[in-house]
Amino acid sequence: MNPHAVQPTSLISLLRSLWRNRQLIIQMTKREVVGRYKGSVFGLAWSFFNPLLMLFIYTFVFSVVFKSRWGINTEETKTQFAIVLFVGMIVHGLFAEVINRAPTLITSNVNFVKKVVFPLDILPSVSIGAALFHSLVSLGVLMAAFLLFNGYLNWTIIFIPLVLLPLIILTLGVAWMLASLGVFLRDLAQTTGIITMVMLFFSPIFYPVTALPVELRPWMMANPLTFIIEQARAVLIWGNLPNWMGLGIYTIAATVVAWAGYVWFQKTRKGFADVL
Repeated sequence: MNPHAVQPTSLISLLRSLWRNRQLIIQMTKREVVGRYKGSVFGLAWSFFNPLLMLFIYTFVFSVVFKSRWGINTEETKTQFAIVLFVGMIVHGLFAEVINRAPTLITSNVNFVKKVVFPLDILPSVSIGAALFHSLVSLGVLMAAFLLFNGYLNWTIIFIPLVLLPLIILTLGVAWMLASLGVFLRDLAQTTGIITMVMLFFSPIFYPVTALPVELRPWMMANPLTFIIEQARAVLIWGNLPNWMGLGIYTIAATVVAWAGYVWFQKTRKGFADVL
């Protein structure tokens, strides 16, 4: 394969690439997940312990120290606060894990660029697959806790894949963009962590949107995580149907971003071998 050859950039070629390499994506995702915990005593169990530990810490800090409340009712318990908070953490974790990893996807896989014929464009998909695994584990913990403390599960949880799908599409597009830029701008890997941390505290994760002054709320609503977090809580906790129109608009916008990211990646990948 000529690394300088013109690569296809159409939306159809994007979908074909993902479908054609689906088995490779699955195998590399498994390797990514297993390899992360290889050699540790608890192994894959860390994918369960990590979000649980962070949940306990954040719940203590914000509900006990800062006495944050969601306004669910006048007798809101720490358990209720933790469940609402956990949904936001899951959504943010899915996004942040991929974005923080994206700038080093190509530079940490130099052999794929120089020595073998390899579909480089699937690397962000592998990263998303690994992040989805951790998110599913966290969702399992969330639903188990909700069932334990409430005695039931809302039937609307069946819509959670449709709620998360637009975010996955958006994240994939941004990951393609960052994976390419990370080859040429090595400092990018240092800035994405700062950006995702800012998004963590400027999303309705630890406090509701209504806790902000009115003039700042539009800025939080512009955060791409805000709408997905609110919709995830609607179907998982409150038992409400998703905002179908909002999800439709979000999906269209996310598809445009994903396509733009793919086009950028395909246009710039011919320079990867020269830089690396």
